[in-house]
Amino acid sequence: MSDQLQVSKARAFREVHDFSERLIELSHKIHSTPELGYLEFNACEWLSEELKSFGYSVIASPGGLETAFVASAGTGPLVLSICAEYDALPEIGHACGHNIIAAAAIGAAKALAPLVDDLNITLKIMGTPAEEGGGGKIEMIDIGLFNGIHASMMVHPSAVEADRMDCFAGKHLNVQYVGKSAHAAGFPQAGINSQDAMTIAQVAIGLLRQHLYPYEMVHGIVTKGGDAPNVIPSDTRGRWIIRADTLAQLELLEPKIRSCFEAGAVATGAKVEITQASKTYSEFITDERLAALYVANALSLGRTFTNETRGRLKASTDMANVSLKIPSIHPMLGINSYPAVNHQPEFTAACITQTADKAVLDGAAAMAQTVIDAAMRPEIRSYLLERASSGPS
Repeated sequence: MSDQLQVSKARAFREVHDFSERLIELSHKIHSTPELGYLEFNACEWLSEELKSFGYSVIASPGGLETAFVASAGTGPLVLSICAEYDALPEIGHACGHNIIAAAAIGAAKALAPLVDDLNITLKIMGTPAEEGGGGKIEMIDIGLFNGIHASMMVHPSAVEADRMDCFAGKHLNVQYVGKSAHAAGFPQAGINSQDAMTIAQVAIGLLRQHLYPYEMVHGIVTKGGDAPNVIPSDTRGRWIIRADTLAQLELLEPKIRSCFEAGAVATGAKVEITQASKTYSEFITDERLAALYVANALSLGRTFTNETRGRLKASTDMANVSLKIPSIHPMLGINSYPAVNHQPEFTAACITQTADKAVLDGAAAMAQTVIDAAMRPEIRSYLLERASSGPS
């Protein structure tokens, strides 16, 4: 078994590197064509076409999600999945490196395509839109697209290498204040200033921060604050994110934040409407068995894991919701970008460097080899199949 395992891993490595030029080209093409969540039509088509060329059957727009897809190869009883993300951020493009994520997923798919029958697995490549605030994976969970899958994985670029991303549970809120417009100089007494309501809320949140636990966070932006300086603003809007270590802690934090927004309405007489902008992101439960396998494979490829915390990403992801359902991992690929970190324009530039291109290939190979481990190591295969039959712990 050990010899066969190593032969399969070596073959997967060769498949990735024989296809390396195409993978890097794909990463750069996605990078140069940034598309926001649920609008990733080009990236979705490019990835789907690549997968079809490898022999995968591709279901487009599953459940009506136009920029999602599910690609499948093999018919084995152990069903494993690799997630691809490909949405960008407003203005700063691929500042979280989703071009690398997508290309690495395709590379792993290419490497595993000729092996799925020997591995006796079904491999699914999940095209997951709108990770940056839309919660595409949660939508896919809700319509049953992750049902029957025994484990899932993806890789994500960062300034430093890590076996996981430290994750918050997170909720996105839209806040709108409705006041009453009036001439700001001639008849200010006739107006209700919705911008003042938002200002009061922001001050209240700033004061609340003194009383938050270290694992709680809140941050946001004003997306509309008025139309002209001589008109009392009647419509002010913002988007906010609240985070905590777990869903349970998030539930305790949310009423405190809502009270701050309500205070702005009480103080000014404006009306406030608070709505949830997308599905709630959960905490991440890393599967330690799969994580250990991934790290071993990454180390064998020359990746270096450190205890460095500077530049280490801590954020929220909808992959966390997948981890509550099935065994999952979300390791970080260091691209040597520090001091540039995720969500900075400098990180956008770093995501198409030679170091980033190598991360695409290493991430693809390490994921493919981890899938091989899960399929061929009897203790891991049995664990995944038995866990599925007994349900999540």
